[in-house]
Parts: sequence; structure tokens; C-alpha cells
Amino acid sequence: MVTILVGGQWGDEGKGKIIDLLSENADMVIRSQGGNNAGHTVVNAGQEFRFHLIPSGILYPTTTCVIGNGVVLDPRVLLEEMQQVQSRGISIDRLVISDRAHLIMPWHPILDKLEEEQRGDDRLGTTWRGIGPAYADKIRRIGFRAGDLLKPRFLDKKLSFVLGKIKNPILEELYHVAPLDRQAILDEYTAYGKRLSLYIKDIFPIVHDALARNERVLLEGAQGSMLDLDFGTYPYVTSSSPTAGGALTGSGIPPSAVDLTMGVFKAYTTRVGYGPMPTELADNLGEQMRKVGVEYGTTTGRPRRVGWFDAVVARYSVALNGIRSIALTKLDVLDGFDPIRICTGYLNKGELQAYPMSNISHLKHCEPVYEELPGWGSSIAGVRRPEDLPKAARRYVDRLSELFSAPIDIVSVGPSRDQTIWMQGGPAQLAVRQRERQASHR
Repeated sequence: MVTILVGGQWGDEGKGKIIDLLSENADMVIRSQGGNNAGHTVVNAGQEFRFHLIPSGILYPTTTCVIGNGVVLDPRVLLEEMQQVQSRGISIDRLVISDRAHLIMPWHPILDKLEEEQRGDDRLGTTWRGIGPAYADKIRRIGFRAGDLLKPRFLDKKLSFVLGKIKNPILEELYHVAPLDRQAILDEYTAYGKRLSLYIKDIFPIVHDALARNERVLLEGAQGSMLDLDFGTYPYVTSSSPTAGGALTGSGIPPSAVDLTMGVFKAYTTRVGYGPMPTELADNLGEQMRKVGVEYGTTTGRPRRVGWFDAVVARYSVALNGIRSIALTKLDVLDGFDPIRICTGYLNKGELQAYPMSNISHLKHCEPVYEELPGWGSSIAGVRRPEDLPKAARRYVDRLSELFSAPIDIVSVGPSRDQTIWMQGGPAQLAVRQRERQASHR
């Protein structure tokens, strides 16, 4: 049984908490794309954990956690994260790293920063962690993979070519910065290989053996669908595919194995960095929403842009990913807002658009079409049952479900695991409906 969890907006939807909820009943959790530019915050047993590369299922003692082939991996960051997890009494014996996962090399963050500075006013707002350059080298077929760490002689030969013939000349001649030392990098990455050798494996047979045993496999997506390299707000996107299709490619799982794709959506909209965001609130109301929602990046700490819920984006993400179930997060952040607005369409040159336009110039200048719903004016952080939600809050949830054309199964009203409302029963009922929904679409 395979479940894909994807972000339906521009990332930061609160996927970490939902992954944690679903991981409790998962046999295997696979991180399928992205790098340490993404982060998931999980509050479990009163403790806060921030994961950047390790799948969130590591908190459960029987769950196998896989870093998939679609991830780009900074070995130094991973080892630091492994050490931090172990220092809190959590075993990493169940961690597996795909030998096909690509590595972030020392020149990638340097080039990331230099290239971003060259863009000037057209900068993309990258995190300078080398994610884009690492994916670019993967496409150029000059990338380094995790399996290379286990072969020092091959690593040395490859470094001589890639660093000596390509990267150092770029650093010296184009950017006029000092070249990197090949031997120092070889020593550093050989040491990484020794420390990670127990975890680096060919994950294909491991994953497919789990599928053959009908184990419960959860694909943990990073970032959000509107940052997809092909279907996001290009060029203000990430360098991988944070969609359901990307999750399959990044884990080696066939589409026929998928039982359910669940989309995670925040009850309003946020975005980090540059690019169009039609419902953005660049005013005092937006600042209030940012403060109440604590909208600052898990990885970067950067303040997020905020705005009203964008049902145009939601409709698009549901169709793009084949989403059949919704987890709605941070509904409690809207407690003090009245009225509450929902963007149901875009006006572009007088024409109503049902989906975001691929041309970002049009998207930047479109006019959001809003409908208003009353706020509920009371705290819902303590609510645990759907029937205990204020009528206005339930009306908001029901209206969003109509606009999604998909049921909302989970509503989060706070960061802790227990601050969760299962709208149609608990996890067991979700699994039953998961099988029923998948059967109805076959």
C-alpha cells in the first residue's frame, strides 16, 4: 500500500506534522526529492524535531527510512543531522541511503551564491545550499552519487576531471575566485564514505521487496507543487519535481503501486522568495497573519510572504497530482480574522482563469476574485472533533472541500500531534477509504 504525500502550494504547508501522523502506521518512509534546502518540523511527545534530509519516520522504532535516488545530498549536513537525532536517543539503524542519490560537492554552494549574485534584480531567491547546481550537474552527467563515496579510486579519477577540467576553470576564469583543492576534497569525501558506508545501498530491491510484501510505504514529499520545475511558477521554482510524479521517479516506485495521493494545504497561502503570488497581503493584515502563524522558514529562517487561501492553486494541484484526500493545516491561525477571504478565480484581461497561467507576467498582473466567509472569533486549538468546530469554521472547511473537489480528512489546529481533527474517523478509517477510493479510480 503506497501513499504519496505532496505539498499543494509553494511549500511550508505543514507536511512535517502530517508525515509524522501517517508514519505511525507506515512500514517504510521514503524521502524522494529535494535537498537540505527543505525542512520539516515535527512536534512529537512534546519535543520539536527539525528534519532536512532524514525522513520524519525515523521517530518510529520499526519504520524503515529511505533517502531516495531523487534527493541531492550534502554528506556533511546529513552526518550532523544523524548525530543530532542520535543525541536525542533515537536510533538511525533503520536509515538507508540510495547509492543513486546525487551529492552536493564543495563547489555547488559556491557557484549557487555566485550565480545568484550575477542575476542582480532577477535573482531567484535560492538558499545558497548548492541544490540547483547539484541537480544541473546530474542532468549534465557530471554529478557525483552517494555510491561514489565507497570507491575512493573512482572518486579521485572523477574529481580530477570534473574539478580540474570544468569547475576550477569556471571559478578562476569566470568568477575570479580561488580554485578548490582536489586532494582536500578527496580526503573529506572519502572520510564521509567511511562514516556512511553502512547506510548506502541499492534501494531498488529493498523498496520492491516491501511492495511485494504489501507493506505500507509513505512517500515524503518536500516543498510544494507550485515550485515544480515544469508546472510551477518558472523560473521561480525549485530544481526538482515536488509532485506525485516526481515522488515516483525519486523512489523507483511504479504508478500502478499507488493507492492514495494526499495533498497538504495550509488554510491560507504562504510563499518564500521571489515570484508571483496573487493573493499576497503586503499590509498590516498580512503582517498580523505572519506573526500569528509564525511564518518563518524551517531551513532559512526567512519571513514568508502570506495571503488568503488560493483555490485556483489548490484546484490546479489537485488535478496535477491526482489528489484524493486533503490534510488542511494551521486552521487555528485564522481564529482572529473576520471576514475570511478565499480566492476562487483569476481575472486576466477580463477573462476568468480556472488555473494559474504558465506565463508568469500574466500571473503577476492578474486580479484575484474573492468570496468572503465570516470568521469564528474564538480559539479552536483545543478542538478534537469535527462537531465541536464553530459553525463558521466548519463552513470554511466545507467550502474549501467543495473547491478542492476532494474530501478533507485531516484538519490541524496546532503544531502538536494531538492538535488534530480526523474529519471522517481516525487513521484506520482513512486506510479503508484509501482502498475504496483507489478501487473506484481503477
